[in-house]
Amino acid sequence: MISFTAQDLNKSVDGKLIGDISEEIIGLETVDRAEKGEATFIGSVKYAKKWGDSKASLVFFSKGIPMEPHKGAALIEVANADLAMAKLLDLFSPESPNFETDIAPTAVIHNSAKIGENSKIGAGSYIGKDVIIGNNVVIYPNVTIFDQCEIGDNTIIWSGTVIRERSIIGSHCIFHNNVSIGADGFGYRPSEDGQGLVKIPHIGNVVIGDHVEIGANSCVDRAKFSSTILGYGCKIDNLVQIGHNCILGRFCIMAGSSGLAGSVTLGDGVVIGGSASINDNTYIGAGATVGAGSGVVGDVAAGKTVLGYPACDSRDMLKQWIALRNLAKN
Repeated sequence: MISFTAQDLNKSVDGKLIGDISEEIIGLETVDRAEKGEATFIGSVKYAKKWGDSKASLVFFSKGIPMEPHKGAALIEVANADLAMAKLLDLFSPESPNFETDIAPTAVIHNSAKIGENSKIGAGSYIGKDVIIGNNVVIYPNVTIFDQCEIGDNTIIWSGTVIRERSIIGSHCIFHNNVSIGADGFGYRPSEDGQGLVKIPHIGNVVIGDHVEIGANSCVDRAKFSSTILGYGCKIDNLVQIGHNCILGRFCIMAGSSGLAGSVTLGDGVVIGGSASINDNTYIGAGATVGAGSGVVGDVAAGKTVLGYPACDSRDMLKQWIALRNLAKN
């Protein structure tokens, strides 16, 4: 069992220990569910009121939140409780699933593929022609990587993921279960006789930068021409759709069930809220935020926050909502 003293945990987050406890901390939990021997976190005044009834032995709290120790518990003041939580979750993290052999006997690997040092490939996985896999890559069972793909060092690919031909993946990426990279983009036009639909071929690829994480069941379609691009450090939640020829800058965030139609461009640091939809050929400037459930039909300036459907400046949309609420009362 993993356990740490309060002093050890305090050193790991460079905090200020207030009070002391003799028992070791064996786990982490939310403030209202924590038991004796567990640590919890309070990052806002909203949750501070729950501390008095908490059974946790230790609480990490953000500087500036008024907190007092109670009997049998201690506090650690930190600059940011959420960032401290990230460090401690890493300390308490259980081991990943074990590989009995680095390359499973049932994996199918083309003889032209190049596999880097210390990389692992799980049972039932398929590695196609001329694939290049870097060092320390982990490919869990039942992953498919088609021809001419490149996978950077230290990338982790979970079961069910399919990476289509010619995709280029950076280093230190994480793809969770059933991610789809490089499928055809969605493109059809009415046929000349008006009796059907003509499929538009997509001959490009997908290029994904370093330190990108993509959640389960998300899709990144390949480009019609050139590349669909996800920049360095992008974080994509579960059930996200990124259409063909989209370009994401550095450190963009897309929450669950959001989607980009084709040829959308996101500047650096754009945040897309859950279930938001972005129309094709739209540009969203660096640092902009799209609220959850919004529908963006036009360009968004850098640093702006938009809400609603169709999305507009957040302050204007809030005024509209207030006006509608007041109208309903009359």
